[in-house]
Amino acid sequence: MKAFEYVNAPDLRSASEALGGEPGKAKILAGGLDLLGEMKERIIEPERLVNIKSVPGLNGLSLDRKGLTLGALVTLAEIAAHPRIREGYAALAEAAESVGSPQIRNVGTLGGNLCQRPRCWYYRDEAIVCLKKGGSRCYAVDPQAENKYNAILGGGPSFIVHPSDCATALVALDARVRYTDARGKKHEVLAEEFFVLPSEEVQQETVLKQGEIVTGVFIPAPARGTRSTYVKFKEKDSMDWAVSAVAVRALTDAAGTIQEVRVVLGGVAPKPWRSREAEAVLRGQPFNPALANRAAEAALRDAKPLSKNAYKVPLTRVLVRRAVEEAVTGKKPT
Repeated sequence: MKAFEYVNAPDLRSASEALGGEPGKAKILAGGLDLLGEMKERIIEPERLVNIKSVPGLNGLSLDRKGLTLGALVTLAEIAAHPRIREGYAALAEAAESVGSPQIRNVGTLGGNLCQRPRCWYYRDEAIVCLKKGGSRCYAVDPQAENKYNAILGGGPSFIVHPSDCATALVALDARVRYTDARGKKHEVLAEEFFVLPSEEVQQETVLKQGEIVTGVFIPAPARGTRSTYVKFKEKDSMDWAVSAVAVRALTDAAGTIQEVRVVLGGVAPKPWRSREAEAVLRGQPFNPALANRAAEAALRDAKPLSKNAYKVPLTRVLVRRAVEEAVTGKKPT
């Protein structure tokens, strides 16, 4: 690991100033799980780390009639264990609980989970300068490439998938991400718009520019009768990133008709992938298994697998069906 300067920022303005304006020269340190991994693997070599754990107010958690407010430094363990989050914002609690191991969740922060970098093998190989690292090509598209974990939706020119579990849940819950810019001005953007595709900005995954810092997340209070869930498939049951995942939020009336619904896919696209096609199938309909099947088909209709990841299509269909049934009926599928 290359030597670096370490700065304890007393406030957000100082943190932004320490980050400077030149990308790559300085990085934010919070939980540090992904950042230090990249540094040890020499994927990045920043000259300065800016510790924001010393900034007051970033670890707050509050609930009121308007909704749930979470600071960027709230840990995943806190989110997963909070009884009121589990009750009213179940998809987020389940997503947080699915991350890594207890040790990782005790250290990992919400802000860090949203801003983590891709896990693509070519990106993570220090010897390969792929498109995400300023190179000229995405190696995952080659017919002989090791691309079993890469994107089947929204890919091009890079085919990474976004690794954040919480991001998928937050888009389903209509959350807003809050951040400050380099001048200290506060911003708030829908979680759905916080993440970007490679076709928009190939070397980054969010709208953040150098010197900008995520400060927290706000989730509006759900309407009475709303349920949500997060369903994830991973290769290692103990701890792993999502091969595929689905978050669903649904509001049904007394007769069981789906009044409003949000379906978001994770692990299959360069950002949390909202399926308006599946939502259109479900909205205004009473739930039944055939309806869930049609929604699942619609969600994956535009999938374009690479040479070794076509298995993600039927896998994700199954997850969509299960997540929709659980969110609508409140019962786990048998």
